Amino acid sequence: MSLVTVGTVAFDSIETPFGKADMVVGGAATYISLAASYFTKDQGIVSVVGDDFPEEELKYMKKRGINLDGLEIKPGEKSFYWAGRYHDNMNKRDTLVTDLNVLADFKPKVPLRLRSAKYLMLGNLTPEIQLKVIKQMRKRPKLIAMDTMNFWMDVALDSLKKTIKQVDILIINDEEARQLSGEYSLVKAAKEIHKMGPKFLVIKKGEHGALLFSDNKMFYAPALPLAEVYDPTGAGDTFAGGFMGYIAKSGSTSFENMKRAVIYGSAMASFCVEAFSIGRLKSLRASEINARVKKFERLVAFSL
Repeated sequence: MSLVTVGTVAFDSIETPFGKADMVVGGAATYISLAASYFTKDQGIVSVVGDDFPEEELKYMKKRGINLDGLEIKPGEKSFYWAGRYHDNMNKRDTLVTDLNVLADFKPKVPLRLRSAKYLMLGNLTPEIQLKVIKQMRKRPKLIAMDTMNFWMDVALDSLKKTIKQVDILIINDEEARQLSGEYSLVKAAKEIHKMGPKFLVIKKGEHGALLFSDNKMFYAPALPLAEVYDPTGAGDTFAGGFMGYIAKSGSTSFENMKRAVIYGSAMASFCVEAFSIGRLKSLRASEINARVKKFERLVAFSL
């Protein structure tokens, strides 16, 4: 197995200035694995859903080459559900409902086939669950990447730091980087977070792009300016999926290759926001990804 992702497979209800979408498919593992599926067909997920999750969506994931042996389906129970409303500027949102349902007592079980994965992506879950997955791997993956959020910094900072110490790359947004490090400057924040364990750090800045840090090296990738953004939900996870999918495909964890992975992750995220839920990821073609990466290339090209 090349890539394994642990995270949520869930339902979302979303309201943006462009409309509403009720009880649509969402979840970190869903976005990550679908984005990664455009780069590798050798991947699996570790998650849990209720028996209310649509069978056709599971069949589609399998069709995309996603191994679902690690997806537990609990009879008679409901899947994780989140509802949110975005502000007019699309940069802020209000959480309206969070129903943990099957996630409340989720105990991850990594199937034997998935325990030898070369790459591991820890989607946003409790730090304890993320650490349990790491401990179940047969040997340490070539690269362990991790996402987290402000909430865990507020309520489980000690556990969070224990898990962060075990990973190679942390993927968080600018607010989270500042809170975790205690530094406002993102350059200083990166230095503090490196001391916690990760060799690499990606700081997502939404519509302002992403930064990659490693030792004294830094890379900035702008976000592609888009005429319309319909739904930002899952964009960060889609970035992570494109990023990890490209690394799994290329097989290199060098800083230079990660720079390319950031661009591919940014390209995938730019597609995600063009429709509600996973709609755009379902209709995407490889030729569109290549064309968009070329747009990124032209966006930053210059000569001296």
